[in-house]
Amino acid sequence: MEIGTVENGGVVGGEAVAGKRGKTPQGWKCMPFIIATETFDKVASIGVVANLTVYLVKRFNIGQIEAANITNIFFGTLNFAPLLGAFISDTYLGRFKTLAYGCFASLLGMLGMTLSASLPALKPPICHETTRLGGGCNSPSTLQLSVLYLSLGFLIIGGGAIRPCSLPFGVDQFDKTDEEGRKGLNSYYNWYYGTSTAALVLSMTVIIYIQNNVSWPIGFGIPTLLMLLAVIILFLGTNLYVHVQPEGSIFAGIAQVLVASFKKRNLKLPCPHDINQQGLMLYNPPSRGNRVFRLPLTSQFRFLNKGAIVMGDDINVDGSARNSWELSNVQQIEEVKCLIRIVPVYISGVLCFVALAQQFTYIILQTFTMDCHFGTHFEIPAGSVVSISLIALTLFIPIYDRILVPIARRFTGVESGITLLQRQGIGLAISPISMVVAGLVERKRRNSALSNGGISPMSVLWLAPQLVLMGIAEAFNAVGQIEFYNKQFPENMQTLAGSLFFCTIAGANYLSTALANIMRKVTTRDDHSSWLTDNINLGKLDYYFYFIALMGVLNLIYFLICSHYYQYKVMSLHSEESIKIPTKEEEATEIDIDTDAPSK
Repeated sequence: MEIGTVENGGVVGGEAVAGKRGKTPQGWKCMPFIIATETFDKVASIGVVANLTVYLVKRFNIGQIEAANITNIFFGTLNFAPLLGAFISDTYLGRFKTLAYGCFASLLGMLGMTLSASLPALKPPICHETTRLGGGCNSPSTLQLSVLYLSLGFLIIGGGAIRPCSLPFGVDQFDKTDEEGRKGLNSYYNWYYGTSTAALVLSMTVIIYIQNNVSWPIGFGIPTLLMLLAVIILFLGTNLYVHVQPEGSIFAGIAQVLVASFKKRNLKLPCPHDINQQGLMLYNPPSRGNRVFRLPLTSQFRFLNKGAIVMGDDINVDGSARNSWELSNVQQIEEVKCLIRIVPVYISGVLCFVALAQQFTYIILQTFTMDCHFGTHFEIPAGSVVSISLIALTLFIPIYDRILVPIARRFTGVESGITLLQRQGIGLAISPISMVVAGLVERKRRNSALSNGGISPMSVLWLAPQLVLMGIAEAFNAVGQIEFYNKQFPENMQTLAGSLFFCTIAGANYLSTALANIMRKVTTRDDHSSWLTDNINLGKLDYYFYFIALMGVLNLIYFLICSHYYQYKVMSLHSEESIKIPTKEEEATEIDIDTDAPSK
């Protein structure tokens, strides 16, 4: 398909596509390598760290509180590290190199963990449970702790590089100007998240079982071999990949727009009520980067447009800005607007994951007081019960992608079946329902436990309905978030978009901890026990679940308000949302470049 050059918005010429990509995107031909790499990496990394607290306590003789703190710090750092990885990728290395270095770092970290569990010199002597309770275990030496922390550090470096790059690197392999490429991309998001979740299920069941019941060296050795396999598979597809080159610091560009707009805040915009004329008069040079799409000027957050007003000698003879801190171009301004629009939606995603975090935290405590037998001889490990949610998510995604999306597409005309915000909204609606179900089950469990000496005869499978609902909610909201960030962020910020999802999880974990601490203090008064106690039979955990459900309802209302005012990024008529939900600004600035596109 021929794409013409648009001077003041829309799409850069076809030659820019070749300039960015260097060769034709291979689409699904690359996916076996990328998805397999991600899957093996997920099994390997989660297989090493999912059981970290147990490993620190039982094999490294570290106290429970200290082990919990180490684990929390590790996971918090691991989830925020992608921000740094995104910066390095977009500014210096590019996605493939960052991904490759990250895989090697993770491999070193896993190898270190395996050695720490295998070599006698790198681990303290085994301490029996009775000795541990008496506080007589030998503490790990400085060398042993150094190897352990160094290994965890390599895992953080690897996770910080892999997590923000693997998904957008796959996105780079699809041609978004082609209908088949866009359809393949929509399916890619679903299959990527689905296979990653399946890997989590495998890690949290098989790998954890091997570590706890067979051998720690074998339990760590298997993930290490899988990580080595992931590295090999990644490089097997080298000749097929499209490589997007880094375009410099995105954070500097954001700061320049804000500073330039502030310096020119007292100026009046030319033709403030005519966005087309305003676009012709503002600084809007031809794109010099490797982008495929250019963003048209919009009137939302119009105060930022002042940063592109040309004053006197702002422009050099060659057409470049004399000082980027005093004059921004339209493309930079619209990229910053994209970020501003996304922030309110991002906040709603954090609150959605609070429900997920709370439910997973307290389900383990519930299982301790329930019947965990499945059949006559098999007993479900307490830590594996939450995998029901992951299994539900894994099974639902193919149903959604292959059955629900084609059906919805017939009614909506949207390539992905429903819009990105609608998908997130459905997940936000299901999330509080799952918490209400959790509260009803908890009330029944507590009454049963109190009537039977503290241990309820209820099967642990009573927890399955709430976990299945949460898995479906995650399939809608979490996958919707990932797709939303990757499609709504400017193209040169795709790696940052990938890191934002992990920051959502990290933010939810920290917020969940704060909520639990506040709730303990608030509900402990007038000689009444707190809703959240070490002995959940004496607390009111169901009330806490209802409180989280209420927060979810308020969050849904907040999200609907944000969605009402949200303006999708406009690039061309290929954008599904700009076709279905055009705004006045989009109708005024979007240029029809495809005669086969549906008319607005």
